[in-house]
Amino acid sequence: MSRSLRRGALAASAIAFSLASLSACAAGNDAQTLGVKADNAYVTVGDIKIQNATVVTQPKADAEGPAVVAATLFNNGAAPQTLDSVQVGTATVKLSPAKGTGAITIPGHGSVVIGGKNNASAVVDNGREAAKNGDAQKVTFQFSRAGAVSLEAFVVPATSYFEGVGPSELPKPRETPSGEPSGKGTPGAPSGSPSNSANPNAGSSGKPAGSGSPSHSTGTGH
Repeated sequence: MSRSLRRGALAASAIAFSLASLSACAAGNDAQTLGVKADNAYVTVGDIKIQNATVVTQPKADAEGPAVVAATLFNNGAAPQTLDSVQVGTATVKLSPAKGTGAITIPGHGSVVIGGKNNASAVVDNGREAAKNGDAQKVTFQFSRAGAVSLEAFVVPATSYFEGVGPSELPKPRETPSGEPSGKGTPGAPSGSPSNSANPNAGSSGKPAGSGSPSHSTGTGH
């Protein structure tokens, strides 16, 4: 590479680095207020903002088991709000707070993370029926004040980045066939026994099994 081309490439890199640094400094700690978009689905309705909404299914596509909804809920208002329900398509989701029982509460000017260890959870019992990997599935969050807030959430398996927020209940491995005929009985079954085993008297004395007095003796004196 010539000296002029090399100098131009270095200058372009320096400009790009400067722009990235300025953007990062301008965004500050509260990047969401400056319109920085999240990688996954997000929506804002009133005081509620939902960010990084994702439906996380089982690691293997053919596995049966629950799926979960992962998201971060922001409450920009002063009054707390509760998350009353979540629906993935038409499937109802079981909600649990991070600690104890009851509703998931988003405090005023606070946030709640759903999904992952030690966080609130939103579990769909039958993940395969509710969502399909690669799709964008409608998810509706029902809040006490903001009402229904819907968005299209990506459906991804619990691998790579989503492994830590995937379903905690994994399916048991399917039982593999033993390779033996299903109708095979226990060893020593009658099918393998000698043919005369059903009659222990047969062949033991050399006489027919029903041998006794001659049949004509019953006719004596008649």
